[in-house]
Amino acid sequence: MKKDSKQLTGKKVAVHKEAMHRLQEDGQPESDSITDEASTVSLLHELQVHQIELEMQQNDLILARDSSEAAAIRYEALYDFAPVAFISLNRSGDITQTNLTAASMLGIPRAKINGLRLAAFLTEDSLSQFNLHLSNAFKGLNQSACEVKLYVDNKLITVQVMMSINDDGLECLTVLTDITARKQTEVKLKLAASVFSHAHEGILITDIRGNILEVNDTFSQITGYSRKEAIGQNPRILKSGRQSDGYYKHMWKTLKEHGYWSSEIWNRRKNGDIYPERQSISAVSDALGQVMHYVSMFSDITHLKAHQEQLEHSAHHDILTGLPNRILLANKLTLAIKQSQRHGKILALAYIDLDGFKKINDSYGHNTGDQFLIDISAKFEQSLRAGDFLARIGGDEFIAVLSDLDNINECEPVLQRILTAASQNIICNDNILKVSASIGVTLYPKNGSDPDLLLRQADQAMYIAKDAGKGCYRFFDIGPSEADRTRRESLEHIRQGFEKKEFVLYYQPKVNMKTNEVIGAEALIRWKHPQQGILPPAAFLPIIEGHLISINIGEWVIDTALKQMSIWQTQGLTIPISVNVGASQLQSGNFVRHLAGALAAYPEIHPELLELEILETSALEDVIQVSKLMNACVKMGVKFALDDFGTGYSSLTYLRRLPADILKIDQTFIRDMLTDPSDLAIVKAVIGLADVFERGVIAEGVETKAHAEKLLSLNCTIAQGYGISRPMPADDFPMWLDSWRINPIWTA
Repeated sequence: MKKDSKQLTGKKVAVHKEAMHRLQEDGQPESDSITDEASTVSLLHELQVHQIELEMQQNDLILARDSSEAAAIRYEALYDFAPVAFISLNRSGDITQTNLTAASMLGIPRAKINGLRLAAFLTEDSLSQFNLHLSNAFKGLNQSACEVKLYVDNKLITVQVMMSINDDGLECLTVLTDITARKQTEVKLKLAASVFSHAHEGILITDIRGNILEVNDTFSQITGYSRKEAIGQNPRILKSGRQSDGYYKHMWKTLKEHGYWSSEIWNRRKNGDIYPERQSISAVSDALGQVMHYVSMFSDITHLKAHQEQLEHSAHHDILTGLPNRILLANKLTLAIKQSQRHGKILALAYIDLDGFKKINDSYGHNTGDQFLIDISAKFEQSLRAGDFLARIGGDEFIAVLSDLDNINECEPVLQRILTAASQNIICNDNILKVSASIGVTLYPKNGSDPDLLLRQADQAMYIAKDAGKGCYRFFDIGPSEADRTRRESLEHIRQGFEKKEFVLYYQPKVNMKTNEVIGAEALIRWKHPQQGILPPAAFLPIIEGHLISINIGEWVIDTALKQMSIWQTQGLTIPISVNVGASQLQSGNFVRHLAGALAAYPEIHPELLELEILETSALEDVIQVSKLMNACVKMGVKFALDDFGTGYSSLTYLRRLPADILKIDQTFIRDMLTDPSDLAIVKAVIGLADVFERGVIAEGVETKAHAEKLLSLNCTIAQGYGISRPMPADDFPMWLDSWRINPIWTA
């Protein structure tokens, strides 16, 4: 088209020149020649037309040239700023030309990039594939894109490479597309798919209406429903019927308000079996915050529940006879007292001790002795009425609780049947064995309502029965006026001693028996009585329990312990200290405020160095309130331990709710665990509970190296007791610590 335009223009120019030539040859026209004049006018007109056409043609040429230049500019912009990198390579792989995108991808200015080898930017594992691709491109072979990795600016990027040979065959146009983000997305998707498929938890995804969209393999393994059977269904197919409609309403309410719900729930498998599971549901929202899906994850906790039940049974029942042990007795006795109070009835607590059982053990061995205890406990149970219960609290000691009595006389036939059962001959391993029983009895409400107090009273009455000749029962009795007067006098003496600053704190070390490291100390109160000398807590704390002075003394203990920690810290000794907190002090209403003030008074003491020990029985009196108080203290940084663990009755649910870091095994179980299988079973159960609930555990009352070795074999490493050190005054503790570090030898 451009050639034709040039030819046309040339013709018109020729005509134009010819006309001008003719004008020059003719010169001036003759005035008389009309024809010549007309010819001249015609020639001029033709010349003007050709001039106009020539100008138009020149304009067309200018426009065509401008259009071509604009197209070239647009092409160059498209080339330079294309979303992919264009690189021209010669046969040696040297870069001969790039666009700006390629220069940016390689991190080098375009002016400095020509002559570099593209292979220099490739990772070692990508070289062979790239070189093969380049060689095939110059051979003219058709090939698909390949993927290589570039190392640019200390980071790896993944690019897709396409190559094509130029028409002249001298260069290869290489197109690089950065697919790093896409590859990362693919990896994430593959990982998510792998996690989804191989997760040990069952996973199901639903739409907002609850219809199942997808499930994983574990879902099918747990529920019995295949993927095909589950998709399109509603999770109601798993409903067990054990949860009420209100339960599910609360679940959906929580989901809508918080976007998350988690709990234990009972569901039903395809075959009809009902099983417990731990389930969590999360709402998945889009970018605008609209819920699109729900994702549920769950695990079958059948074995965990069975293990928990086994642990709970072991923790609350005597391993030999299967009777309630000391822990379960405390709970059942408390309930029986409340029931008697509600019905206005009398309750009798009988403490039964066998006379002559030690001789059976010594003469016939422990196996025969154990069988004898099993047989006689069965006879004792047969002697009770419906509603009564029997517990074994250790060795040859049993407790019978007789409830719903209208008068004292109603319990005596039962007591007589127990004495008769104890005195009968029992055949064990072809041996005819016989013992008797001494029984101490106390009554509610006549002698009080505190379970521990009633047990002590029954124990005292049992010794009175033994002194009376054994094989009989005796009632505990004390005049109310005498008891009140004695307590008032004792309270006054304690109050005066407190005011005179006769109370001090002793410190008993806590040791890691495996490493011999001293990891802390317990602050124990003592009364430096002017006449009786140093009195232990048991001599005065039970008297003040529930009285205002117990709160005052408890606050003094915390303040004094912090003060001593501060003194030791200035001496270069920083060590965690635990203090005991009574039930009255904990629930006084001022506990949290006083603790905060005490910590503020000693800012140099880190709060986590202070540990508060509360009795298990105290914590369970009002577990909800106690849990709130404990959590408030935990926020300050202090830690908690459940003291005398095993003497109360805490369900697994309560244990999970209380924010205690440490369980302290009561020393009564530690002391006899080497000879009493029941106490050993309780120790094992507490250690097992601590492990399941991820709590620490410490044994108190470790008196011998044998105790330590047994505890270590049970994976209990932290201990305190006389076998390590007796409680000592604060001034003696640093010296003891120095000697322990030098020579940590256990006493025999």
